[in-house]
Formats: sequence, C-alpha cells, structure tokens
Amino acid sequence: MSRLAKCTLLLLFLSACHFQNNGQSPTHTGNAGPNSVFENMETGSKGSYAVGTVSLGSGAWQLDNALIGHSEQDVKNGSAALRLKPGGLAETNFSITSQTTTGAVLFANYGNDKGAALAVYYSTDNGAHWQPTGKNTGAGTNLNRFSFQIPARQALRLRFVNAGTGRLNLDDFEISGKTISGNTTVANTPASPAPAVQTPAGRDDNMALGNPSKAAKDKDNYLMVKPQYTLSYNSSKGIPNWVSWHLSAAWMGNADRCNCFAPDATLPDGFTKVLASSYLNSGFDRGHLCPSADRSANAADNEATFLMTNMTPQSPQLNQKTWNRLEDYCRRLADRDMEMYIIAGNYGTGGVGSNGDAKMIGGGKVSVPAHFWKIIVVLPQGENDLKRITAETRVIAVDMPNVPEVSAHNWNFYQTTVSAIEQATGYRFFSNLPAGVQAALKAKKDGQR
Repeated sequence: MSRLAKCTLLLLFLSACHFQNNGQSPTHTGNAGPNSVFENMETGSKGSYAVGTVSLGSGAWQLDNALIGHSEQDVKNGSAALRLKPGGLAETNFSITSQTTTGAVLFANYGNDKGAALAVYYSTDNGAHWQPTGKNTGAGTNLNRFSFQIPARQALRLRFVNAGTGRLNLDDFEISGKTISGNTTVANTPASPAPAVQTPAGRDDNMALGNPSKAAKDKDNYLMVKPQYTLSYNSSKGIPNWVSWHLSAAWMGNADRCNCFAPDATLPDGFTKVLASSYLNSGFDRGHLCPSADRSANAADNEATFLMTNMTPQSPQLNQKTWNRLEDYCRRLADRDMEMYIIAGNYGTGGVGSNGDAKMIGGGKVSVPAHFWKIIVVLPQGENDLKRITAETRVIAVDMPNVPEVSAHNWNFYQTTVSAIEQATGYRFFSNLPAGVQAALKAKKDGQR
C-alpha cells in the first residue's frame, strides 16, 4: 500500500471511531489538528547503533545506541520503529510547546528479547538538564501505549531511554503542542500518566565482575582494595596494571576536585611509592584511571582518586581530550539512571608526551605505557547485577594509543572487543559471569549490529 493510501485510511478510520487501547494493538485517540506532534518513525534511515542524528517527520532526533529498525523482529506499527539497546536513548533535537500535561508512545520488547524497560525524561533548557517523568518495566511482545506526564505550556525536549536488559522498540510518539520544526499530523488525547518507578542508585562491589590478572600479593600484581575502587599495582613500573570501579549516581555529587596528588601510604615497605612530583616536567599528565569526577559524592571519595597508585603517565592530548570525553560519556549514562562496571588499564612501554617520546619518567621509577584500554559494562539501575547481565548487555571497549595524535578522533573511533584487549594484556575479564555470557560479551563491538 502506498504511503498516501495508508495515511488516507488512517484519517478515515480516526474520523469514524473513538479508539481504546486493549493492550493488544496500538491506537491513537482524538482528531487530527494543527496543534499536535506525531512521529511514526517511517521517514528516517539509520542502520547502525552508533551515535548519530536522524531526520524524521517531526524533526531531527539524536540516537545513541539506537537505530531505525525495519526487520521482521522489530515490533512496529507500519514498516519501521526505533530499536534501542539497553542504555540506548532517542531524544528530540527540537522543542515542543506542550498544550497538555501528558504525552504518549508505543513500546514493546524487540523480537524474542525480554526485560526491556522504558524511561522518559524532559528538559526545559534545550537539553542542559533532564528530569525523569515516567518509567515502565512491563514491555511485552506487542506494542502497548505508555503515557507520561510533562509540564504544560513550556518548551520541552524529550528523551526516551531503554532502562531494561533487553532491546526495546518504540513507535508512534504523540503529544499535543507545537514544534519548532517538523510535521504535525495526529492529535493526542492522552490517558492518565503512569507514576515514575525508580530503583535508587547504589554503591556496588568495585570488582564484581572478577579479578582479571588474579592480583594478590605479587609485588608486580599487588591487589589493593579501597572503598572507592580496586586495583592491581605494579611496583616495578610504578603504575597500576588496572583499576576497577562501579559507577552510578550514588558515587557522584558536588564535592570539589581536591587536586591533592599524594603517594599511597598503604603500599607495603619495599614497594615503589611514586611521588606527586615524579611527573614534574615529564611532558605527561598524571592521568587518573578511576576519574576524580566519578567520585564526587564527598571529599574523602574524591581525595582517594588522587593517590598516585591510581595515576598513569598519559599524553596530555589523550588525558584531557579523547580519554576525558569517554569519562564524561559514562557520567552522562549515570545521569540517565544507568550503572556501570568499569575497568581500565594499560599495556606496552613507550608513549609520546609534550616533550617527545619516553619509556620512563620520574628518575626511571615510572613506566610510560604505549596503550590505554577501558571496558565498560552498562546496566539500568537495579539489584542483583550479576544475574541481570546477559549476552545482550551493552559493553563498551576501547584501546587508545598514548600519543598526541589520539585527539584527532573521538573515543568511539578506538572501539574494540574485550577479546582483543585480552589478547593484548593476557588478562581474563568477566570471570564471575557464566561462560556463555562471557563469550558473548567479549566478542561484541559496541555500535554494531
């Protein structure tokens, strides 16, 4: 059927009937009018999960870990629907001046997936800050209508997030109001809003997924467990082999960055205790592995990130730009009610700083790595995390060279697989997960189907 014929039938059907959603088939209510916004996801094209903008009938939408799905497994009303991985989002790059206190969207589990959950946010300052407005964990196999509450008569941007563990389909978003740009075709007379359901953010085990190097008491693989993070320290190199930490909104707050770099007094006698001055005039930054801003809930947490056992010599272009952008991205995920298990480390010897290339600094006590890697497992906020991690859970893995030229690209240019990092380091990741889940997570590359 042609698009024109499809639209004609829809308008005739709307004029003849008053629809009610019975939970089995999606419907719209009300009459078409000039002061309404409707998006059926039919006009855009985006075939990968990578971050990008897509032009739809209502205007431009920003998609992150999301695409326009046309497959038989996509649950849709028409030929297309949004498909979001866990943690994925779709948000409007335009504002809508709402004329009502509710909006609505259709949602379902993708294909045979289970556990998708929809969380909706709105912004009244062009996306600078977001407020949660509703969450529904009951995604089924058929499209069902979800209504959410919004402020009336304000210019709003909207964000839809998959806060569950399976992939999510979204279709037929509608709201009464006026948009700055885009088509407005169908009015919305929404149902009563669903109350927001929120699992509070928590502070979980910083090494829940396992000990990748089997760190213990070895001087060059020495396990250090702190309240803020866990690490393997290499005394011969004067740097950590890896640092592992949990990130959620519970770890973040308004504590000031202390800039209080200090040697780690908890190292045993005979271990290399790197000083804050060991990096002076080296051309390399004192690069945090567990970032300062990931531990900003209080002064004590923030101070712990400035211990030199958490520091590595990073090229300034890496530390201040590409690596920092990935850190910021993770904190934005935490702001969307996601939690993460993160582990970061290094391998190889020899990097390039602002003074040129070097293999050692600090009078030969501190080794300069050739590469830095990071692995991020992304989950919606919740409990029993190890049981909630499945083969479909989002994993971000990057491997970046320790050179100034790294800043020519954004962090997602350096994406790789966990298996590739295992081959480069000799470590084994995700050892606390079932073997089948381990294999699936290690093989996947974020942003690809």
